[in-house]
Amino acid sequence: MSEPLLANAHTILKDVFGYSSFRPLQEDVITSALDGKDSLVIMPTGGGKSMCFQLPALVQDGACLVISPLISLMRDQVEALKQNGVSSAYLNSSLTAPEQREIEEKFLSGEIKILYVSPEKLLTRDFYNVIRSVTLNLIAIDEAHCISQWGHDFRPEYTQLDFLKKQFPTVPIMALTATADKATRTDILNQLGILHAKTYLASFDRPNLNLTVRAAQGRIESIIGLIKQAPNESGIVYCLSRKSCETVAAKLQANGIDADFYHAGMPADVRNNTQERFIRDDLKVVCATIAFGMGIDKSNVRWVIHYNLPKNLESYYQEIGRAGRDGLDSKTLLFFSYADVVQLKQFMEDSPQKALLEAKLQRMQQFAEATTCRRRVLLSYFGEQMERDCGNCDVCRNPPEFMDGTILAQKALSACARTREQVGMRMLIDILRGSHRQEIVQLGYHEIKTYGAGRDHSYFEWQHFIGQFLNLGLFEIAFDNHNILRITETGKKALTGSIPVQITKPESEIERKERMKAPQPSKTALRSNELFERLRNLRKKIAQELEIPAYVVFNDATLEEMAAKHPTTEETLMEISGVGQQKITRFGDAFLTEIIAFVKEKATQGEKITGATHLITFDLLQEGNSPEQIAEQRKLNIVTIYSHLATLYEQGKPIDIRSYLSEEEEVKIIAGIEKTGETEKLKPLFDYFKEEIPYYKLRLAMAVYKKRL
Repeated sequence: MSEPLLANAHTILKDVFGYSSFRPLQEDVITSALDGKDSLVIMPTGGGKSMCFQLPALVQDGACLVISPLISLMRDQVEALKQNGVSSAYLNSSLTAPEQREIEEKFLSGEIKILYVSPEKLLTRDFYNVIRSVTLNLIAIDEAHCISQWGHDFRPEYTQLDFLKKQFPTVPIMALTATADKATRTDILNQLGILHAKTYLASFDRPNLNLTVRAAQGRIESIIGLIKQAPNESGIVYCLSRKSCETVAAKLQANGIDADFYHAGMPADVRNNTQERFIRDDLKVVCATIAFGMGIDKSNVRWVIHYNLPKNLESYYQEIGRAGRDGLDSKTLLFFSYADVVQLKQFMEDSPQKALLEAKLQRMQQFAEATTCRRRVLLSYFGEQMERDCGNCDVCRNPPEFMDGTILAQKALSACARTREQVGMRMLIDILRGSHRQEIVQLGYHEIKTYGAGRDHSYFEWQHFIGQFLNLGLFEIAFDNHNILRITETGKKALTGSIPVQITKPESEIERKERMKAPQPSKTALRSNELFERLRNLRKKIAQELEIPAYVVFNDATLEEMAAKHPTTEETLMEISGVGQQKITRFGDAFLTEIIAFVKEKATQGEKITGATHLITFDLLQEGNSPEQIAEQRKLNIVTIYSHLATLYEQGKPIDIRSYLSEEEEVKIIAGIEKTGETEKLKPLFDYFKEEIPYYKLRLAMAVYKKRL
């Protein structure tokens, strides 16, 4: 790969998308694509997957084809690309035949750089003829877990995508997903025929998400309390059934909350309208079945609540991932009850994958019942080990009592090893407790050394222990091999005594209920920044005029940085993360005007606020006051006022430098600047000119010199 391509990628990252650096792994993935190599990219929601294929597409000749099953995601990403000045489009069933033909013609003529397409459209003969006639620089397959039977959202049409590598062998394929365990990753590579693709596994950790689990009792009261802490924030309540969606929404509405429901039983136009209102910030809370949110690129969802237990950890992780995509602190809350477990098991009864689904549900239940750091539990499920507790989950905030579980772990690990890792949890517990059931005797497990080594603990206690060993990453479940337990590298260390194992004591039912009681809601809002709210209102107004989602203008993280740093010029606004050249052109004036108005208001009210003081000086200068009069009015040193004038001149304000600095003085001082090489500090220049030229003239000449550069 040529270095200029990667350098160009860095330039586009800043100028087009407004970011000064890549997120973890992004540059590696982009480099691989530019080298023409296939890849499997597993990055959490909000981790920047789309940038991995968008940037290689933009720096090379040809076009990028993106396969996605999610119509709403296509629309959102295309809209965001267009706002950044990137030629892009999508093809799916939401378009009329003439609209599709027009896009295909533009794609063929090279007018479209990135084209999103549904798998159904991709598999048509007519469209195949289109892509055969286009120079493709990359094929990206988003939501790649849909191709695997082990994935949580299996879609049969995805299994036909293996033709892409066969028909376009020289075009790199990039498969991307937010959630995939080991079995799913292997299956994706096999199904797509990219066996030699490198797997890029980003950390699954989303430290900005606060993880909390509570008992289901008093759910509605807890939800109302959380929402009223921050009534202007967007959030999703996930429910197990259509009826509960409607019931919960009605109860929230009765308490004055801007809420509505969403499920597959609604008329399509009503459902779409609900989704659009939520995307555009016209609706704050949606109570929905899991169908809602798939592919919605809304970055400012501040909380996600699960009214019921999800069916597996993949679904849970993907759903909570819809909160805090902009990286700002966000809350997740899961309500747990055994009634949900029973209901979910009933749903699985007739499934051909019943054993697999029940095993995954059991892991979900273990997460909900965990008495160790929940983030460690969640990450270990995806094969990632944390060395320490996260401090941002309910268990870390209210830790239970711990005990040394090293010997218990060694007994369980040893028994598993002596069966050659061929048993599941139930069988392992029966071996440890010395069960005489027929299957154990037939397999000869009653003769292994650790048979009966754990008979001093009950079956339920061993369930508690092994659940924690799974959560700590000592074991993993082979979902693709009858859900047997396998010992991890961490487990091998525990077995040999290389690392200690700390676990919690089994709780009584009374203790568990007491621990999971909901805390009293805080009266402090998540965000009370006045400027942030003003910028958010401005953003919404602009978005409504353009008929686009508000977060497509700027996301919350960008607004928060503006509110903190008070940029008052295009140059300082460009330094804000998420602000690119196209958005400066389109939205810069409006946001700068609002920020400048705010800082002036605060300064005139006597508040010390960054970025305000030189603007107040400018207003007084415009009113006809001299620098000396301004210094007297503002009770500031005259040198400070001249420093304001220098800053204003550098920023392009109409300052008549000749009124304060003669041409002769300017030439003389600039010669001194070039001689000394000093462009920031005034003292070396003051000394260079033997203290004969006052500081304010040095500062003004330096402003002229820097502006020329």
